[in-house]
Amino acid sequence: MSATVLLARHGSHDEVGAVLSGRSDIALNAVGHAEAERLAARLAEVPLTAIHSSPRARTRETAEIVAAHHNLQVTLVEALDEVDFGAWAGRSFASLHGDAEWDRWNAERATATTPGGETMAAATARAVAHVAALDGDGGTVLCVSHCDVIRGIASHYLGLGLDRLLAFDCAPGSLTTLALAGGQGRIVTLNEVPQ
Repeated sequence: MSATVLLARHGSHDEVGAVLSGRSDIALNAVGHAEAERLAARLAEVPLTAIHSSPRARTRETAEIVAAHHNLQVTLVEALDEVDFGAWAGRSFASLHGDAEWDRWNAERATATTPGGETMAAATARAVAHVAALDGDGGTVLCVSHCDVIRGIASHYLGLGLDRLLAFDCAPGSLTTLALAGGQGRIVTLNEVPQ
């Protein structure tokens, strides 16, 4: 039996594009709420069997907006949590620009480390393990997570090394569709932004 996993990035918040929010509990802003509502409208006719979410406020809010249209409860899943960026969390991207460790992280995600946080490989492995466990459920599960985590999952199933993680976008409120069957996964859509 096959399963479909819908990977949704949370909606926008006031730090998107300016601050490396990491595992902060910043909430959605008005734009993010609108993105989550468009995501909910896009999924209104999809027979979701479950909704899983990272424990962060921005992902929970996004998931709950979709869940309200499906009469489903949101299950919080640690494996879908944001990358632990360690000492970089909460810093502006402007302040990180030119930092040798930051530049290496963005060029060499397969081997670079975060200062006191986790590696991209560790974050990807935990998220992929959760997604892979959904194979065989026979349903459609929405997993609401974060940009780099979704990129890591997509890279895994596309067979791309983590150094290619920044080769594609993952916009706020976007949807990436993954079809699972027999331990194999196939990306059906990537970075679909509901209008």
